[in-house]
Amino acid sequence: MQQRNLEKETGCKVLDRTGLILEIFGERAATREGVLQVELAHLNYQKSRLVRSWTHLERQRGSGGFGFMGGPGETQLESDRRQLQERIKLLEERIEKVRQTRGQQKGRRDSVPLQVAALVGYTNAGKSSIFNKLTGAGVLAKDLLFATLDTTVRKIALPHGRELMLSDTVGFVSDLPTDLIAAFRATLEEVLEAQVILHVRDVANPDHAAQAADVLKVLEELGVSTETTPVIEVWNKVDLLPVDADGRATALETISALGHVTATVPVSAVTGQGLDVLLDTVERVLGAQARTYRVLIPHTAGADVGWLYGHAEIIGRGEPDEAGQVYEVRVEPRHKAAFTERFAGRIEGSDAA
Repeated sequence: MQQRNLEKETGCKVLDRTGLILEIFGERAATREGVLQVELAHLNYQKSRLVRSWTHLERQRGSGGFGFMGGPGETQLESDRRQLQERIKLLEERIEKVRQTRGQQKGRRDSVPLQVAALVGYTNAGKSSIFNKLTGAGVLAKDLLFATLDTTVRKIALPHGRELMLSDTVGFVSDLPTDLIAAFRATLEEVLEAQVILHVRDVANPDHAAQAADVLKVLEELGVSTETTPVIEVWNKVDLLPVDADGRATALETISALGHVTATVPVSAVTGQGLDVLLDTVERVLGAQARTYRVLIPHTAGADVGWLYGHAEIIGRGEPDEAGQVYEVRVEPRHKAAFTERFAGRIEGSDAA
């Protein structure tokens, strides 16, 4: 009622915080999936407010004498609620189809042994700018809230040749509406599947610590465990920090990592400072998750060689002899079970990578 009265007195559209976020999301949505997700979140938001703010619609629609028991017809409020629910169901079905399509695409990606690193962070922290610098992609990167609504995935090469899938995700915000988290859960599946999370922090923002805490809270709500998934804090926008006479950003010394963090890397997406160190750090963290093995492959087992090239990283090969050839390979955790089952009895030894 207060919102309606304010709109009547001012002649302007009046929004609460959730409504404002939804409006911004609506303007930024670029893909069909993004539009569907925003509309779904908006309808769920409207449904929760029907009784409280649309009481003026609580009037009867005449039944014309066709009511089953001769009672009142459907109220306007009931009609609105029913139509909203029908539209919500339709949107959920369409989003589910999109999710299934993404699952098929992901299945094709999983056939190639590439790990995933997901960029996450508070809105406007610079995730898309870093993504563009590392991948050469043209993702929209502006000084805007929620400039990115749709996950983009690109393949990049790490310093020593290892390839990686890097994903850019929607920015988080404090007290992100539950409906939005639910609507964008499909988009954020890349975060759930990631082998390493790159938590981008705008360290030039005075509230960067509180923003980082909000990001960790949203990750927890999504079901992402920072205790089991390595997290690299990317301290972005260091070029905006004051420097001393030696050109050092002394403010970095006062910044602390939050939560379970594997490493911290100061960078600037604008100048490119620190991005090479970031790639080295990502490669080191991913390498620590893998294990190396020596496995004997008979000359007649060409399919096994193909499997190794498709699902592991070939580090070296021994001299072939009558028994075959020994391959030294690095195997990621997600392929370990299949590797040990396929090559049972032929693995000569293993050690930590």
